[in-house]
Amino acid sequence: MSNRPTRRRFLESTALPALASAVEPERPNILYIMTDQQHAGMMSCTGNRWVKTPAMDRLAADGVRFELAYSSNPVCMPARTAMMTGRYPSHFEMRSNGPASVPESALNTTVGQLFRKAGYQTVFGGKTHWPKPMTAESIGFEYLTSDEREGLSGVCSEFLRRKQERPFLMVASFINPHDICYMAIDAHAQAEKLATPLPKSVVERQRVAEASALPKGMSREDFFSGPCPPMPGNHAATSEEPSALGQYGGFRAYVRKHWQAEDWRLHRWAYCRLTERVDGEIGKLLETLRETGLDKTTVIVFASDHGDMDAAHGFEHKSLPYDESSRVPFMVSWPGHVPRGRVDRKHLVSSCVDLLPTLCDYAGIAVPKGLPGRSVRGIVERGKETGWREEVAIECSDCRCLRSGRYKYSIFEGSAPWEMLIDMKNDPGETTNLATKTRYRTVLADHRRRLRQRIEELGDDYGRSLFANARLAG
Repeated sequence: MSNRPTRRRFLESTALPALASAVEPERPNILYIMTDQQHAGMMSCTGNRWVKTPAMDRLAADGVRFELAYSSNPVCMPARTAMMTGRYPSHFEMRSNGPASVPESALNTTVGQLFRKAGYQTVFGGKTHWPKPMTAESIGFEYLTSDEREGLSGVCSEFLRRKQERPFLMVASFINPHDICYMAIDAHAQAEKLATPLPKSVVERQRVAEASALPKGMSREDFFSGPCPPMPGNHAATSEEPSALGQYGGFRAYVRKHWQAEDWRLHRWAYCRLTERVDGEIGKLLETLRETGLDKTTVIVFASDHGDMDAAHGFEHKSLPYDESSRVPFMVSWPGHVPRGRVDRKHLVSSCVDLLPTLCDYAGIAVPKGLPGRSVRGIVERGKETGWREEVAIECSDCRCLRSGRYKYSIFEGSAPWEMLIDMKNDPGETTNLATKTRYRTVLADHRRRLRQRIEELGDDYGRSLFANARLAG
Protein backbone atom coordinates (compact mmCIF):
# COMPACT_ATOMS: atom_id res chain seq x y z
CA MET A 1 0.00 0.00 0.00
CA SER A 2 1.41 3.40 -0.97
CA ASN A 3 2.45 5.90 1.70
CA ARG A 4 1.48 8.72 -0.67
CA PRO A 5 -1.51 10.51 0.86
CA THR A 6 -4.39 11.69 -1.27
CA ARG A 7 -4.69 15.41 -1.83
CA ARG A 8 -7.82 15.55 0.33
CA ARG A 9 -6.22 13.61 3.20
CA PHE A 10 -3.16 15.83 3.06
CA LEU A 11 -5.18 19.02 3.15
CA GLU A 12 -7.29 17.79 6.05
CA SER A 13 -4.22 16.81 8.03
CA THR A 14 -2.23 20.00 7.47
CA ALA A 15 -4.77 22.80 7.30
CA LEU A 16 -5.20 25.29 10.11
CA PRO A 17 -8.48 27.26 9.98
CA ALA A 18 -6.80 30.65 10.13
CA LEU A 19 -3.69 29.72 8.21
CA ALA A 20 -4.70 27.44 5.34
CA SER A 21 -3.79 28.89 1.96
CA ALA A 22 -5.82 28.57 -1.21
CA VAL A 23 -3.36 26.30 -3.00
CA GLU A 24 -1.60 23.45 -1.21
CA PRO A 25 1.17 21.17 -2.46
CA GLU A 26 0.44 17.45 -2.38
CA ARG A 27 3.47 16.86 -0.20
CA PRO A 28 5.72 19.57 1.20
CA ASN A 29 9.45 19.74 0.81
CA ILE A 30 11.37 19.20 4.03
CA LEU A 31 14.51 21.11 4.99
CA TYR A 32 16.31 20.04 8.15
CA ILE A 33 18.95 22.56 9.20
CA MET A 34 21.38 21.44 11.89
CA THR A 35 24.16 23.20 13.74
CA ASP A 36 26.76 21.58 15.97
CA GLN A 37 27.30 22.30 19.66
CA GLN A 38 24.76 25.11 19.99
CA HIS A 39 22.88 25.23 23.27
CA ALA A 40 19.28 26.33 23.46
CA GLY A 41 20.06 29.79 24.79
CA MET A 42 22.53 30.65 22.05
CA MET A 43 20.06 32.69 19.98
CA SER A 44 18.99 36.29 20.34
CA CYS A 45 15.32 35.27 20.12
CA THR A 46 15.74 33.60 23.53
CA GLY A 47 16.68 36.92 25.12
CA ASN A 48 20.44 36.42 24.87
CA ARG A 49 21.71 39.95 24.25
CA TRP A 50 25.32 38.88 23.69
CA VAL A 51 24.61 37.21 20.35
CA LYS A 52 22.71 38.32 17.23
CA THR A 53 21.09 35.56 15.18
CA PRO A 54 18.66 37.14 12.70
CA ALA A 55 18.24 33.97 10.59
CA MET A 56 17.41 31.76 13.56
CA ASP A 57 15.20 34.53 14.94
CA ARG A 58 13.35 34.56 11.61
CA LEU A 59 12.67 30.84 11.90
CA ALA A 60 11.35 31.38 15.41
CA ALA A 61 9.17 34.28 14.26
CA ASP A 62 7.74 32.20 11.40
CA GLY A 63 7.05 29.08 13.45
CA VAL A 64 7.11 27.36 16.82
CA ARG A 65 10.14 27.21 19.11
CA PHE A 66 10.38 24.50 21.77
CA GLU A 67 12.00 25.53 25.04
CA LEU A 68 12.22 22.01 26.49
CA ALA A 69 13.98 20.08 23.71
CA TYR A 70 16.73 17.74 24.87
CA SER A 71 19.37 15.83 22.94
CA SER A 72 19.12 12.06 23.17
CA ASN A 73 22.85 12.04 24.00
CA PRO A 74 24.72 15.36 24.12
CA VAL A 75 27.72 14.41 22.00
CA CYS A 76 28.10 14.29 18.21
CA MET A 77 28.07 10.67 17.02
CA PRO A 78 25.36 9.27 19.31
CA ALA A 79 23.07 12.28 18.76
CA ARG A 80 23.48 12.22 14.98
CA THR A 81 22.91 8.48 14.83
CA ALA A 82 19.70 8.90 16.83
CA MET A 83 18.49 11.61 14.44
CA MET A 84 18.88 9.45 11.37
CA THR A 85 17.63 6.16 12.88
CA GLY A 86 14.97 7.34 15.33
CA ARG A 87 16.61 5.13 18.00
CA TYR A 88 18.27 6.09 21.25
CA PRO A 89 22.05 5.54 21.07
CA SER A 90 21.78 2.83 23.75
CA HIS A 91 19.93 0.73 21.17
CA PHE A 92 23.30 0.42 19.43
CA GLU A 93 25.28 0.30 22.72
CA MET A 94 26.70 3.70 21.80
CA ARG A 95 27.74 6.08 24.57
CA SER A 96 30.26 8.47 23.04
CA ASN A 97 32.25 9.33 19.92
CA GLY A 98 34.34 6.19 20.42
CA PRO A 99 34.28 3.07 18.24
CA ALA A 100 30.75 1.93 17.50
CA SER A 101 28.73 0.33 14.74
CA VAL A 102 25.16 0.16 13.51
CA PRO A 103 23.84 -3.12 12.07
CA GLU A 104 23.11 -3.19 8.35
CA SER A 105 19.47 -3.99 9.13
CA ALA A 106 19.03 -0.58 10.80
CA LEU A 107 20.09 1.21 7.62
CA ASN A 108 16.88 0.20 5.84
CA THR A 109 14.64 2.30 8.06
CA THR A 110 16.66 5.50 8.37
CA VAL A 111 14.95 8.78 7.62
CA GLY A 112 16.69 8.99 4.26
CA GLN A 113 15.61 5.52 3.19
CA LEU A 114 12.02 6.07 4.32
CA PHE A 115 11.74 9.27 2.32
CA ARG A 116 13.47 7.83 -0.73
CA LYS A 117 11.11 4.84 -0.79
CA ALA A 118 8.19 7.27 -0.53
CA GLY A 119 9.29 9.05 -3.71
CA TYR A 120 11.17 11.98 -2.23
CA GLN A 121 14.47 13.23 -3.59
CA THR A 122 16.82 12.96 -0.60
CA VAL A 123 19.99 15.04 -0.36
CA PHE A 124 22.49 15.66 2.45
CA GLY A 125 25.21 18.26 2.76
CA GLY A 126 27.82 18.92 5.42
CA LYS A 127 28.92 17.15 8.57
CA THR A 128 27.94 13.50 9.02
CA HIS A 129 29.96 11.93 11.92
CA TRP A 130 28.24 8.55 12.14
CA PRO A 131 29.57 5.11 13.08
CA LYS A 132 30.31 2.42 10.53
CA PRO A 133 28.77 1.46 8.18
CA MET A 134 26.66 4.63 8.08
CA THR A 135 27.34 6.98 5.17
CA ALA A 136 25.05 9.47 3.49
CA GLU A 137 24.52 7.02 0.64
CA SER A 138 23.96 3.96 2.84
CA ILE A 139 21.20 5.70 4.77
CA GLY A 140 19.38 6.91 1.66
CA PHE A 141 20.85 10.28 0.66
CA GLU A 142 22.68 11.76 -2.28
CA TYR A 143 25.70 13.44 -0.69
CA LEU A 144 25.88 16.96 -2.09
CA THR A 145 29.08 18.08 -0.40
CA SER A 146 31.38 17.35 2.50
CA ASP A 147 31.86 21.09 3.00
CA GLU A 148 30.44 21.84 6.43
CA ARG A 149 31.34 25.51 6.49
CA GLU A 150 30.88 28.49 4.17
CA GLY A 151 30.56 26.37 1.03
CA LEU A 152 27.61 24.36 2.32
CA SER A 153 24.95 27.04 1.94
CA GLY A 154 26.10 27.69 -1.62
CA VAL A 155 25.89 24.04 -2.67
CA CYS A 156 22.49 23.62 -1.04
CA SER A 157 21.29 26.82 -2.71
CA GLU A 158 22.40 25.50 -6.10
CA PHE A 159 20.25 22.42 -5.55
CA LEU A 160 17.27 24.54 -4.49
CA ARG A 161 17.49 26.64 -7.65
CA ARG A 162 17.11 23.59 -9.88
CA LYS A 163 13.69 22.71 -11.23
CA GLN A 164 12.30 20.19 -8.76
CA GLU A 165 10.34 17.32 -10.29
CA ARG A 166 9.70 15.67 -6.93
CA PRO A 167 9.40 16.89 -3.35
CA PHE A 168 12.73 16.84 -1.55
CA LEU A 169 14.16 16.13 1.86
CA MET A 170 17.32 18.15 2.35
CA VAL A 171 19.62 18.00 5.38
CA ALA A 172 22.02 20.94 5.72
CA SER A 173 24.47 20.04 8.50
CA PHE A 174 26.72 22.93 9.55
CA ILE A 175 29.81 22.44 11.74
CA ASN A 176 29.71 25.60 13.81
CA PRO A 177 29.71 26.77 16.54
CA HIS A 178 31.60 23.49 17.19
CA ASP A 179 34.99 25.17 16.59
CA ILE A 180 34.70 26.54 20.12
CA CYS A 181 36.06 23.14 21.23
CA TYR A 182 39.57 24.10 20.26
CA MET A 183 39.96 27.01 22.67
CA ALA A 184 40.23 24.71 25.69
CA ILE A 185 41.93 21.86 23.83
CA ASP A 186 44.67 24.13 22.50
CA ALA A 187 45.07 26.05 25.79
CA HIS A 188 45.73 22.76 27.58
CA ALA A 189 48.10 21.52 24.87
CA GLN A 190 50.08 24.74 24.97
CA ALA A 191 50.31 24.81 28.76
CA GLU A 192 51.40 21.18 28.95
CA LYS A 193 53.62 21.42 25.84
CA LEU A 194 51.65 18.72 24.06
CA ALA A 195 51.43 18.11 20.35
CA THR A 196 48.64 20.00 18.57
CA PRO A 197 45.56 17.81 18.93
CA LEU A 198 43.47 16.66 16.01
CA PRO A 199 42.15 17.86 13.66
CA LYS A 200 45.39 19.02 12.10
CA SER A 201 43.60 21.24 9.61
CA VAL A 202 44.28 24.92 10.20
CA VAL A 203 40.75 26.09 9.40
CA GLU A 204 39.38 25.31 12.88
CA ARG A 205 42.16 27.31 14.51
CA GLN A 206 41.67 30.17 12.07
CA ARG A 207 37.97 30.35 12.89
CA VAL A 208 38.65 30.30 16.63
CA ALA A 209 41.30 33.02 16.26
CA GLU A 210 38.87 35.17 14.30
CA ALA A 211 36.05 34.53 16.76
CA SER A 212 38.17 35.34 19.82
CA ALA A 213 39.67 38.54 18.39
CA LEU A 214 38.70 41.74 20.17
CA PRO A 215 36.79 44.40 18.19
CA LYS A 216 39.15 46.57 16.15
CA GLY A 217 40.41 49.59 17.99
CA MET A 218 39.04 48.46 21.37
CA SER A 219 41.31 48.13 24.38
CA ARG A 220 41.24 44.99 26.50
CA GLU A 221 39.91 47.03 29.41
CA ASP A 222 37.04 48.46 27.36
CA PHE A 223 36.31 45.02 25.91
CA PHE A 224 35.82 43.32 29.26
CA SER A 225 33.86 46.24 30.68
CA GLY A 226 31.66 46.44 27.58
CA PRO A 227 30.69 43.92 24.88
CA CYS A 228 32.22 40.77 26.35
CA PRO A 229 29.63 38.47 27.97
CA PRO A 230 29.83 38.30 31.77
CA MET A 231 30.44 35.15 33.77
CA PRO A 232 27.29 33.03 34.05
CA GLY A 233 25.53 33.02 37.39
CA ASN A 234 26.01 29.26 37.66
CA HIS A 235 29.76 29.15 37.02
CA ALA A 236 30.47 27.52 40.39
CA ALA A 237 30.25 23.75 40.79
CA THR A 238 26.88 22.36 41.80
CA SER A 239 26.71 21.83 45.55
CA GLU A 240 27.56 18.21 46.43
CA GLU A 241 28.15 17.41 42.78
CA PRO A 242 28.47 13.73 41.87
CA SER A 243 32.03 12.47 42.15
CA ALA A 244 32.24 11.74 38.41
CA LEU A 245 32.07 15.46 37.62
CA GLY A 246 35.25 16.10 39.57
CA GLN A 247 37.20 13.28 37.96
CA TYR A 248 37.52 14.49 34.39
CA GLY A 249 41.10 14.75 33.18
CA GLY A 250 42.88 16.39 30.28
CA PHE A 251 41.78 19.75 28.95
CA ARG A 252 38.49 19.73 30.87
CA ALA A 253 40.28 19.42 34.18
CA TYR A 254 42.91 21.93 33.11
CA VAL A 255 40.50 24.76 32.29
CA ARG A 256 38.30 24.05 35.29
CA LYS A 257 41.32 24.47 37.54
CA HIS A 258 43.36 27.12 35.78
CA TRP A 259 41.15 29.38 33.69
CA GLN A 260 40.40 32.77 35.20
CA ALA A 261 37.32 34.92 34.65
CA GLU A 262 38.76 36.63 31.57
CA ASP A 263 39.59 33.27 29.97
CA TRP A 264 36.04 32.05 30.45
CA ARG A 265 34.54 35.33 29.27
CA LEU A 266 36.65 35.31 26.10
CA HIS A 267 35.51 31.75 25.50
CA ARG A 268 31.89 32.91 25.78
CA TRP A 269 32.59 35.82 23.41
CA ALA A 270 34.07 33.47 20.80
CA TYR A 271 31.15 31.07 21.17
CA CYS A 272 28.78 33.91 20.30
CA ARG A 273 30.82 34.93 17.28
CA LEU A 274 30.98 31.38 15.92
CA THR A 275 27.22 31.10 16.35
CA GLU A 276 26.73 34.35 14.45
CA ARG A 277 28.96 33.00 11.69
CA VAL A 278 26.80 29.94 11.12
CA ASP A 279 23.65 32.04 11.43
CA GLY A 280 24.88 34.03 8.46
CA GLU A 281 25.15 30.85 6.40
CA ILE A 282 21.66 29.77 7.43
CA GLY A 283 20.42 33.20 6.40
CA LYS A 284 21.77 32.63 2.86
CA LEU A 285 19.85 29.35 2.66
CA LEU A 286 16.62 30.98 3.85
CA GLU A 287 17.06 33.76 1.32
CA THR A 288 17.36 31.19 -1.48
CA LEU A 289 14.10 29.62 -0.35
CA ARG A 290 12.44 33.03 -0.51
CA GLU A 291 13.91 33.89 -3.92
CA THR A 292 12.77 30.61 -5.45
CA GLY A 293 9.35 30.64 -3.79
CA LEU A 294 10.14 27.34 -2.09
CA ASP A 295 9.52 28.92 1.31
CA LYS A 296 5.80 28.47 0.61
CA THR A 297 6.11 24.70 0.06
CA THR A 298 8.89 23.78 2.48
CA VAL A 299 8.66 22.73 6.12
CA ILE A 300 11.83 23.79 7.95
CA VAL A 301 13.00 22.07 11.09
CA PHE A 302 16.00 23.55 12.90
CA ALA A 303 17.99 21.98 15.73
CA SER A 304 21.47 21.27 17.04
CA ASP A 305 22.94 17.92 17.98
CA HIS A 306 23.91 19.11 21.48
CA GLY A 307 25.05 22.20 23.33
CA ASP A 308 28.16 23.51 25.04
CA MET A 309 28.61 24.08 28.76
CA ASP A 310 29.55 27.71 28.07
CA ALA A 311 31.34 28.18 31.43
CA ALA A 312 28.48 26.76 33.52
CA HIS A 313 29.75 24.84 36.57
CA GLY A 314 33.32 25.44 35.43
CA PHE A 315 32.94 23.40 32.25
CA GLU A 316 33.07 23.90 28.51
CA HIS A 317 32.45 21.20 25.88
CA LYS A 318 29.49 18.79 26.07
CA SER A 319 28.44 15.23 27.13
CA LEU A 320 26.90 16.29 30.47
CA PRO A 321 23.22 16.24 31.50
CA TYR A 322 23.26 19.94 32.45
CA ASP A 323 20.96 22.08 30.32
CA GLU A 324 23.82 23.98 28.68
CA SER A 325 25.05 20.69 27.22
CA SER A 326 21.83 18.74 26.68
CA ARG A 327 19.10 21.30 25.94
CA VAL A 328 19.09 22.41 22.31
CA PRO A 329 17.24 24.68 19.88
CA PHE A 330 14.32 22.95 18.20
CA MET A 331 12.01 24.87 15.86
CA VAL A 332 9.45 24.06 13.19
CA SER A 333 8.63 26.71 10.61
CA TRP A 334 6.28 26.76 7.62
CA PRO A 335 4.87 30.25 7.02
CA GLY A 336 1.16 30.21 6.40
CA HIS A 337 0.74 26.70 7.76
CA VAL A 338 1.85 26.76 11.38
CA PRO A 339 1.35 29.40 14.07
CA ARG A 340 3.89 32.21 13.98
CA GLY A 341 6.14 33.18 16.86
CA ARG A 342 4.82 30.72 19.42
CA VAL A 343 7.12 29.44 22.15
CA ASP A 344 6.23 26.08 23.67
CA ARG A 345 7.40 25.94 27.29
CA LYS A 346 5.37 22.92 28.32
CA HIS A 347 6.13 19.86 26.20
CA LEU A 348 9.29 17.81 26.70
CA VAL A 349 10.82 16.99 23.34
CA SER A 350 13.52 14.43 22.61
CA SER A 351 15.06 16.37 19.76
CA CYS A 352 16.92 13.46 18.14
CA VAL A 353 14.45 10.58 18.32
CA ASP A 354 11.41 12.81 17.76
CA LEU A 355 12.91 14.09 14.51
CA LEU A 356 12.19 11.09 12.26
CA PRO A 357 8.51 10.78 13.31
CA THR A 358 8.03 14.53 12.88
CA LEU A 359 9.49 14.67 9.38
CA CYS A 360 7.54 11.57 8.33
CA ASP A 361 4.32 13.05 9.70
CA TYR A 362 4.63 16.15 7.53
CA ALA A 363 5.40 14.01 4.47
CA GLY A 364 2.60 11.51 5.08
CA ILE A 365 5.07 8.64 5.48
CA ALA A 366 4.36 5.73 7.83
CA VAL A 367 6.76 5.49 10.77
CA PRO A 368 8.32 2.08 11.52
CA LYS A 369 6.78 0.42 14.55
CA GLY A 370 8.63 0.31 17.84
CA LEU A 371 10.49 3.61 17.64
CA PRO A 372 10.64 5.58 20.92
CA GLY A 373 10.03 9.03 19.45
CA ARG A 374 6.85 10.90 18.56
CA SER A 375 5.90 13.57 16.05
CA VAL A 376 5.64 17.10 17.43
CA ARG A 377 3.32 18.17 14.63
CA GLY A 378 0.21 18.19 16.79
CA ILE A 379 1.93 20.42 19.33
CA VAL A 380 3.16 22.73 16.57
CA GLU A 381 -0.22 23.13 14.92
CA ARG A 382 -2.65 22.77 17.85
CA GLY A 383 -0.51 23.58 20.86
CA LYS A 384 -1.18 20.17 22.40
CA GLU A 385 -0.95 16.44 21.79
CA THR A 386 -2.98 13.73 23.50
CA GLY A 387 -0.97 11.57 25.91
CA TRP A 388 2.31 13.43 25.45
CA ARG A 389 5.23 12.19 27.56
CA GLU A 390 5.70 13.43 31.11
CA GLU A 391 9.46 12.98 31.08
CA VAL A 392 12.32 12.64 28.63
CA ALA A 393 15.41 10.45 28.92
CA ILE A 394 18.92 11.76 28.28
CA GLU A 395 21.82 9.36 27.77
CA CYS A 396 25.39 10.49 28.44
CA SER A 397 28.74 8.76 28.22
CA ASP A 398 28.98 8.17 31.96
CA CYS A 399 25.47 8.85 33.25
CA ARG A 400 21.77 8.52 32.58
CA CYS A 401 19.28 11.31 33.17
CA LEU A 402 15.54 11.85 33.34
CA ARG A 403 13.98 15.29 32.92
CA SER A 404 10.43 15.49 34.23
CA GLY A 405 8.16 18.51 34.22
CA ARG A 406 9.80 19.96 37.32
CA TYR A 407 12.88 17.94 38.21
CA LYS A 408 16.00 16.56 36.60
CA TYR A 409 17.45 13.36 38.02
CA SER A 410 20.84 11.94 37.00
CA ILE A 411 22.81 8.89 38.05
CA PHE A 412 26.54 8.73 37.30
CA GLU A 413 29.24 6.13 36.96
CA GLY A 414 32.03 5.91 39.53
CA SER A 415 31.89 6.24 43.28
CA ALA A 416 29.48 7.96 45.66
CA PRO A 417 27.91 10.44 45.46
CA TRP A 418 26.32 9.02 42.30
CA GLU A 419 23.09 10.98 42.07
CA MET A 420 21.98 14.50 41.29
CA LEU A 421 18.44 15.82 41.71
CA ILE A 422 17.67 19.37 40.60
CA ASP A 423 14.49 21.42 41.04
CA MET A 424 14.38 22.96 37.56
CA LYS A 425 11.52 25.30 38.48
CA ASN A 426 13.27 26.99 41.40
CA ASP A 427 16.85 26.31 40.37
CA PRO A 428 17.12 26.49 36.56
CA GLY A 429 20.86 27.10 36.88
CA GLU A 430 21.20 23.65 38.47
CA THR A 431 23.26 24.94 41.38
CA THR A 432 21.95 22.77 44.22
CA ASN A 433 21.91 18.98 44.35
CA LEU A 434 18.86 17.86 46.32
CA ALA A 435 19.63 14.14 46.18
CA THR A 436 21.00 14.15 49.73
CA LYS A 437 18.19 16.26 51.22
CA THR A 438 15.85 14.24 53.44
CA ARG A 439 12.75 16.20 52.47
CA TYR A 440 13.24 15.25 48.81
CA ARG A 441 13.45 11.52 49.55
CA THR A 442 10.05 10.80 47.99
CA VAL A 443 10.81 12.84 44.86
CA LEU A 444 14.18 11.10 44.56
CA ALA A 445 12.66 7.63 44.85
CA ASP A 446 10.00 8.48 42.28
CA HIS A 447 12.55 9.69 39.76
CA ARG A 448 14.77 6.69 40.35
CA ARG A 449 11.78 4.50 39.55
CA ARG A 450 10.83 6.48 36.48
CA LEU A 451 14.36 6.48 35.07
CA ARG A 452 14.72 2.75 35.66
CA GLN A 453 11.44 2.23 33.82
CA ARG A 454 12.74 4.21 30.82
CA ILE A 455 15.98 2.23 30.92
CA GLU A 456 14.07 -1.06 30.85
CA GLU A 457 11.84 0.13 28.01
CA LEU A 458 14.91 1.05 25.99
CA GLY A 459 16.77 -2.15 26.87
CA ASP A 460 19.68 -0.02 28.05
CA ASP A 461 22.28 -2.33 29.61
CA TYR A 462 24.60 0.50 30.58
CA GLY A 463 21.78 2.27 32.40
CA ARG A 464 21.05 -0.94 34.30
CA SER A 465 24.72 -1.20 35.29
CA LEU A 466 24.67 2.28 36.84
CA PHE A 467 21.88 1.33 39.22
CA ALA A 468 23.53 -2.01 39.96
CA ASN A 469 26.84 -0.33 40.76
CA ALA A 470 25.19 2.19 43.08
CA ARG A 471 23.01 -0.55 44.62
CA LEU A 472 19.94 1.65 44.21
CA ALA A 473 16.70 -0.25 44.05
CA GLY A 474 14.71 2.73 42.83
